[in-house]
Amino acid sequence: MDFQIGDKVVYPNQGVGIIEQVSTRNVTGEPEMFYLLKLNSSSLRVMVPMSNVSNVGLRRVAKTREIETILDYMQKGHCKAPQDWKGRFKENSEKMRSGSVQQVAEVLKTLFMLNQAKPLSFREKRMLDRAWQLLVDEIAMARGAHREAVESQLVKALTKSNVKVPLPS
Repeated sequence: MDFQIGDKVVYPNQGVGIIEQVSTRNVTGEPEMFYLLKLNSSSLRVMVPMSNVSNVGLRRVAKTREIETILDYMQKGHCKAPQDWKGRFKENSEKMRSGSVQQVAEVLKTLFMLNQAKPLSFREKRMLDRAWQLLVDEIAMARGAHREAVESQLVKALTKSNVKVPLPS
């Protein structure tokens, strides 16, 4: 997948960013092309070799149709997770690393629902916070909206699904 300077992208499990530069570097002894992207949430700059884009899952920010599907899923979608903590954590970790906005949404909704039944472990609470941040950031970037507006939309959609949303810290 080719990106241009200024493209809005998602680096799986790290967040949304913007391609700031396309350059050639001699890191391994041979010239290689890199994307330099700045992550919005942390202002970190990350260099991704063009040859490694598909391996890390770098992709464009979701389109409006995908965002509508996510909001619809939050409102009406069903989710289930393994009852075994280790199995659930492993499955959710794989979904978070996948880079799929749909899978991040599934993790978020599953953990919110689980949190209603019993307190989350420390690691699952951190994963819930991360999923919330990733989803809010991507929707905000895709829609050109403020984080607060996106958070309100997500809370409203989840509330319609009878999911109580104690906002992540």
